[in-house]
Amino acid sequence: MVLIVLSGSIGPASISGASFHDEQNRYPRVRRARSEAQPRLEALFSKAGLNYPAKEIYLRIFKLEAEFELWARNNNRDPFTLIHVYAICASSGAVGPKRREGDLQVPEGFYHIGGFNPGSSYHLSLRLNYPNASDRILSDRRHPGGDIFIHGSCVTIGCVPLQNGPIEEVYLAAVDARSAGQSRIPVHIFPCRLNGDWLKLERQAWRRPGLMDFWRNLKEGHDFFEKNRKLPRVAVDSRGKYLFQ
Repeated sequence: MVLIVLSGSIGPASISGASFHDEQNRYPRVRRARSEAQPRLEALFSKAGLNYPAKEIYLRIFKLEAEFELWARNNNRDPFTLIHVYAICASSGAVGPKRREGDLQVPEGFYHIGGFNPGSSYHLSLRLNYPNASDRILSDRRHPGGDIFIHGSCVTIGCVPLQNGPIEEVYLAAVDARSAGQSRIPVHIFPCRLNGDWLKLERQAWRRPGLMDFWRNLKEGHDFFEKNRKLPRVAVDSRGKYLFQ
């Protein structure tokens, strides 16, 4: 069985951390966020009992509830603490993973931030590493789609949109965690809160063979975090199934 590792422990601080921080601050929207959004972000961290900036952050998304969670911790041995829940302000597609270009679907699965765009057409944006190893097996091999972002401006064609104020907070948290040495910022996307109430998902899946199995696979990773408030080590086998440690 071939295993492809998607995520693991965070390594030491990058040598380019300071220069990344300075490069981001060259952009007017980031500087504006520093003056307007960072005080709000610092207050949220203080209320949660954490120092800002965090050593690590974690982003979790629930499509059906349209909720976007920011989690953080100051020490990589500590459990994550919920900092804030933001509203996802627009949507496209339905519950279920993205499987081909143009299907308007927001992906579901275990991802990380693959790029920062301080000059985005949608205010500020964070790019996801879609398609990941699982998607490359289970999605259309020739045209799986791409360019999936968390962004502002509250419009979407398969992305995750926030209002401009919230995206400024999330973007800064990601920039500062990256500058502090977090080389990979995880983003986990679920169809809904996988709390055992499967009826609402069964209604969506009855015409799509294999979809419930896919969601049960996602639930394994979901439940690991719910139990431990720590992230599982995620890998993918040769069939595209997620494996967790």
